[in-house]
Amino acid sequence: MKTEGPNLLGGAMRDYFTDHLPRLRGTSPHTIHSYRDSLVLLLRFLSRQRDKPITGLDLTDLDPPGILAFLAHLEQERNNGASTRNVRLSAIHAFFHFVAARNPEHLELAQRVLGIPFKRAGQRAIDYLEYEEIDAILKAIDRTTLQGSRDYALLATMFNTGGRVQEIADLRASDLQLTKPFQVRLFGKGRKERYCPLWPQTATVLRAFCHQRNLDLRSESRVFLNQRGQPLTRFGIRHILAKCLGLACERAPNLRKKRLHPHSVRHSTAVALLKSGVDLSTISHLLGHASPTTTNRYAKVDLEMKRQAIAKVKPVPRRSRTPWSKDRTILDWLESL
Repeated sequence: MKTEGPNLLGGAMRDYFTDHLPRLRGTSPHTIHSYRDSLVLLLRFLSRQRDKPITGLDLTDLDPPGILAFLAHLEQERNNGASTRNVRLSAIHAFFHFVAARNPEHLELAQRVLGIPFKRAGQRAIDYLEYEEIDAILKAIDRTTLQGSRDYALLATMFNTGGRVQEIADLRASDLQLTKPFQVRLFGKGRKERYCPLWPQTATVLRAFCHQRNLDLRSESRVFLNQRGQPLTRFGIRHILAKCLGLACERAPNLRKKRLHPHSVRHSTAVALLKSGVDLSTISHLLGHASPTTTNRYAKVDLEMKRQAIAKVKPVPRRSRTPWSKDRTILDWLESL
């Protein structure tokens, strides 16, 4: 009776997620979960496509044709954009870098998978709200209930710090310093630690909310919980922000054209700081950007700033009224532009 050889896929996945990423690479739990979600989607797709149970898939089933079909499935059937497709492919690439070192007999397969290119994604306009619009949303929240107090404190903290949604979801009581100097400690990508100053108003809001919850500021308890008393997830935060926007639209119909989600709050913080005269380098440090290049895109955002810049430039006349009889006259005109 013929016996099948050992399944390399299961062992590789186990070693990758339980040892390589957390112990050798020191990868953050958030990144590990993102990689896991991408590979789970891939395995489920290949299981359906190859008509095999997931337990029957082997490393050789993760071949370029199957992976390309999976990427097409993401765009065509799941309606994912190019950026999401690239995130999934990045997770697959990371796994096959590990496979190449762990199972060198499959180096050729790993090289072919790593040769699958990322798709160029068009850059969308940055989605943000003006300071007055954020203020209108905050004023629409009913702060007489514990849930309303949480929603108000959540949005105020997100706008003050410009924090990523996972950074806010992970926020613990011990990360808050609600005595002068007011500040909050955030843990970003790769567990990079940074401190963000808090406005006195935000510190007052957080102090009242923590008192309402009887939260010990020395504890490791999460600051923001859901109705079941469990830590808010990034999906829960997205839902809360959408609900807050819906309430505000009843009083401010112009907000119906806006979208309030975790990253639009982060963008709103950056634009508000830029309009207040804060330099891009400081904004980059506040937001926890790995590269100032990421922050530079905010310089292209605000239409009012663009109008003010254009207004400072003298328009070029269609026809010069001064005859250009001498080179010096032409140079003078050019220098005046």
